[in-house]
Amino acid sequence: MSDGTRDDASVRLDGYRVWALPGLPEVRPGYDLAKLIAAAEPGLADGDVLLVTSKIVSKAEGRVVQAEDREAAIDAETVRVVARRGPLRIVENRQGLVMAAAGVDASNTPPGTVLLLPEDPDASARGIREGLRDTLGVDVGVVVTDTFGRPWRAGLTDVAIGAAGIRVLDDLRGGTDAHGNPLGATVVATADELAAAGDLVKGKAAGLPVAVVRGLPQVVAEDDGEGARAMVRGARDDMFHLGTSEAVRQAVTQRRTVRAFTDEPVDPGAVRRAVAAAVTAPAPHHTTPWRFVLLESEDARTRLLDAMRDAWIADLRRDRKSEESVAKRVRRGDVLRNAPYLVVPCLVMNGSHTYGDARRDAAEREMFVVATGAGVQNLLVALAGERLGSAWVSSTMFCRDVVREVLGLPGDWDPMGAVAVGHPAEEPKARPERDAEAFIEVR
Repeated sequence: MSDGTRDDASVRLDGYRVWALPGLPEVRPGYDLAKLIAAAEPGLADGDVLLVTSKIVSKAEGRVVQAEDREAAIDAETVRVVARRGPLRIVENRQGLVMAAAGVDASNTPPGTVLLLPEDPDASARGIREGLRDTLGVDVGVVVTDTFGRPWRAGLTDVAIGAAGIRVLDDLRGGTDAHGNPLGATVVATADELAAAGDLVKGKAAGLPVAVVRGLPQVVAEDDGEGARAMVRGARDDMFHLGTSEAVRQAVTQRRTVRAFTDEPVDPGAVRRAVAAAVTAPAPHHTTPWRFVLLESEDARTRLLDAMRDAWIADLRRDRKSEESVAKRVRRGDVLRNAPYLVVPCLVMNGSHTYGDARRDAAEREMFVVATGAGVQNLLVALAGERLGSAWVSSTMFCRDVVREVLGLPGDWDPMGAVAVGHPAEEPKARPERDAEAFIEVR
């Protein structure tokens, strides 16, 4: 064991040692990194971990491209914009990594060129590992590293973007801590910890792109392992999948009408958060024209839908529709009945003006209807942000008296449709492309 002292060449910390590997030449396209590292006489032993900066991997793999405009290169490597602030973009790149500028680097590369990340960092790590085994006869782990910023924390650190022969994650779930408490969520990012340790001795400008860790054989696997790709959190589990403005835009553009739901219960708190968003909509005269009736019990939903169905059937029969036609229409209207949660938005005219003039009185009501529609749209978008599916159905507007009676609503509450809410039974189909220009007139 050591006292934790460090010099420019190495760091010693309780039981393991980290040192940078000197003597590597400038890497050029086509170079064999395993042979370059072996030629530097690294003194590698079985169980060591080699930490390789992605920049030299990219150079060896010919990932230097002509690009007078770095922004165009970033565009080409970007799969999804996560967040944007001024010229800075946090994006998901082709490797599935979420990082600044898609990892496109314009430093330490000839003028007029940029350096892209390795095409497949895990494959790059496997190649280096195999080459060292063939050249030196040693069985080591390899981590390809790159520099990342981090949410909630200032400063940069190196993380693993590729790995071979490394147990990249140490899953402690199911075990206990020193006091016997169960561990239910602890998964240690071992490969990232190794990358950060190596960065302490490599440095950002020291010209030392490779480091070695010795003394942690327990993190080295016999096979290549699952690679650093296993450390990328999937979108479904990522609570911070998008930046704020991007999340709003996505919720708006990807909000779809969902007509089939699972049996999974709806979190009432999520609906209330959506209602809180709904009541921020604009309204005339500083009024609050929205009311939202939440049907959380199955009994309330069934009573309302049964009464609405009976009223609808009576209307269809008055229209002399055949019994077959009546039955078919009623079946098509079952989207509300299939939902585990219903919201009935209502319009109230409290605070409206009466002009005694039919034209202006009609316009006054229209203002309140528009405000209510804005509130409903806010609700639908916020539900999408909560990962809940929804469908706005107009049917309560055709039997308002029935709805008011069943739900015990005041006489001046006008039901403005109903919103079915639930967890989608399947992914909605892609929305047909709409050219915004087709809906625009400029004067």
